[in-house]
Amino acid sequence: MPAFDATRLAAALSAASQRQMSADHLSVSEYKPVSAGAFTVSMDERIFHCAGEVLSCTAELLPPEASTEPAPAEKTATQAKAKPAQVKPPLASTTRRAKAALNLSPDKKLAVFLRDNNLWLRVMATGEERQLTTDGIDGFGYGTDNAGWQHSENAVATWSADSKKLATFQLDERKTGMMYLVSTTNRHPHLEAWHYSLVGDKEVTHIEPVVIDLATDKITRLKTEPLEHRSMECDDVSCDGDGRWNDVEFSPDDKHLAFVSTSRDHKDEWVKVADTENGDVRDVFHEHVPTYYGWQSKTDWKYLPESNEILWVSERSNWAQVYLYDLTTGKLKNQVTHGDGPVADFASVDEKHRVLYFLATGKEKSVDPYLRQLYRVNFDGTGQTLLTDGKLDHTVTMAPDASSFVDVASDVTTPKVVTLRDNEGKPLVLLAKEDISALLAAGWKMPTLIDVKARDGQTDLWGILFKPTDFDAKQKYPLVDYVYPGPQDGSCGGDHSFKTSFIDHQALAELGFLVVCIDGQGNPHRSKSFHDAHASRPEDMGDDTIPDQVAGIKSLAQQLPAVDLSRVGIWGHSGGGNATVSAMFHFPEFFKVGWSESGNHDNRDYEDDWDERWAGLEVIGADGKSNYDVHANQNYAANLQGKLMLVHGTMDDNVPPSNLVAGGRCPDEGKQGLRHADDSERASWLRPNDALHHASPVGLLREEPGRCYSSEGVQDALLRRYDPQAVRELLTILVSEPRACATWDLWRTLFCALGAKEL
Repeated sequence: MPAFDATRLAAALSAASQRQMSADHLSVSEYKPVSAGAFTVSMDERIFHCAGEVLSCTAELLPPEASTEPAPAEKTATQAKAKPAQVKPPLASTTRRAKAALNLSPDKKLAVFLRDNNLWLRVMATGEERQLTTDGIDGFGYGTDNAGWQHSENAVATWSADSKKLATFQLDERKTGMMYLVSTTNRHPHLEAWHYSLVGDKEVTHIEPVVIDLATDKITRLKTEPLEHRSMECDDVSCDGDGRWNDVEFSPDDKHLAFVSTSRDHKDEWVKVADTENGDVRDVFHEHVPTYYGWQSKTDWKYLPESNEILWVSERSNWAQVYLYDLTTGKLKNQVTHGDGPVADFASVDEKHRVLYFLATGKEKSVDPYLRQLYRVNFDGTGQTLLTDGKLDHTVTMAPDASSFVDVASDVTTPKVVTLRDNEGKPLVLLAKEDISALLAAGWKMPTLIDVKARDGQTDLWGILFKPTDFDAKQKYPLVDYVYPGPQDGSCGGDHSFKTSFIDHQALAELGFLVVCIDGQGNPHRSKSFHDAHASRPEDMGDDTIPDQVAGIKSLAQQLPAVDLSRVGIWGHSGGGNATVSAMFHFPEFFKVGWSESGNHDNRDYEDDWDERWAGLEVIGADGKSNYDVHANQNYAANLQGKLMLVHGTMDDNVPPSNLVAGGRCPDEGKQGLRHADDSERASWLRPNDALHHASPVGLLREEPGRCYSSEGVQDALLRRYDPQAVRELLTILVSEPRACATWDLWRTLFCALGAKEL
């Protein structure tokens, strides 16, 4: 298996990137097999294409900067007749954060990119460029990547398998409202402005689908009403960060394009097939659901034009199952998958042998219901067979011909074992085995998988518990609950594979806490009824799984007497920041301390696609009141009893800071505000190792007050040997010294230390 030859791969990547790479520290973030043994790897935000024997790798080139100069290649006759692009001056700076990337064709010979609201084509071998569309304007550009909360300069498009046609859209945001952020500096502030649809907006973003024939430059606009800017399985029309427009698929001969359109509230899905030559669109079938469609399975459908069928995922039986439909009549032929437990994803579709390989959770009894297993089943619903052991979690990469698969098996307390297996599950080669002996020798302790009861006292909830390494079962410990309510995810993320680090849960535990995450009712990866339990209406969204957090912690205390129920704190980021405040307001007697980061406290100040999926559309009554009032946190602020810290970055382009006017800036590195990014990215502009070699961070701050600090060194140097006076002094310096600043995780640990330990 050459792809697993780290030495050879490091040499090839070093040559391709012109930067020396070590075989021991490759930092590959993604691996994808291609044909003939070739593969791609992602690292440092770049993609490398490698030959099967790893003799060489080639780095994808970034697109050229936007320019108003004509491309060097001659224009086609079609382009010569087209009207010149009408460039509308932007209302303000429309800076986008993500670095643009080429959207590469399957054969790697061509790529498309955006320039001045239009799509351009680049020939990879020669660098030749030509303009594909000419009538794109500001607010009505082609292939534009803008969901409001997520936006980049990337071109969104889906290629045909033979790289001859392209499916994309013209993004119509001409009537969409604007979002504004203003940097906080000691000079002239910088205004960022872009289109951002909000919950309840009368006018939101739409897309007009087109197909482009690259041989003739013919643009065929599909004969359909503009589609809602929606995807079946994410809050954008491109879900995987690869530039692909989800919910569209070409037929092998490129003559047809199957696509699915989604209603604004995600309650209706329409399957359609378009003629790519004339743009005619034919309706195939429609599914309506009373709450919201999907989210249990990452892949919702597969187009099978050669047999004139489609595989379709539905939760109509309370579980996400696969069904087979006839494309001509739109009629159901049969149910494909069976049994309790939802289908989680399609691993491979073998059309020749009419076999589906799929991942599912919860189909095996008496085990953790979040463990992913691989199955195979015939299209006619017969022969459903488990291919993995059923007792561990499995991530799977199938070979392109479905003849074998790479199986990564583990669970919360079992390190990963990587095995190559045939398509019957038989092991062929042991590829790798995770060795944690050095970790264990250093004193590292595994977290504990927990099974607790929900608010009804009956339903099992699963979570993960983190203890201090010096845990003493005879002592009482304050508990910190990490919460993320979803409903598109959960506090533990539904992933029970082996990890040596879960966010900074263990680091917080080392300060003398028990730390827990619990996936409550309303989170995904289980039944439809479990997912719907406390979502699907505005009044239910305000639940935030908090009653289950309370019940689960009480249930845990019955199993583990070391839990001190009189000292419980809670924290979360984004949706978890919202849920933290909800917990402090609705259960003030239970939660004594809360740390809320970047919370979407009133979803009418957040993007339209997220909450309108879960809670439904906003309704304004005759009295002028909104049905969204019920889960807006500010309406319950009078209930607060404990200590609550609210934190929000002033340059947060995901959850706008209008949700909470707070935040600040760090003078170090010239940064102008905080984004919505995760902890590691938020800390990247600091100096996380500055405190590691100093016995007293307080003393260091006195000596060099202009530096910035994270909690990494502070925990070892100060907080682990908890000294209330030293913590107070450190807080005083951070608050009073205008040049001093710290990462949010340090503020959080200091706040928890003072709040929870002194109750």
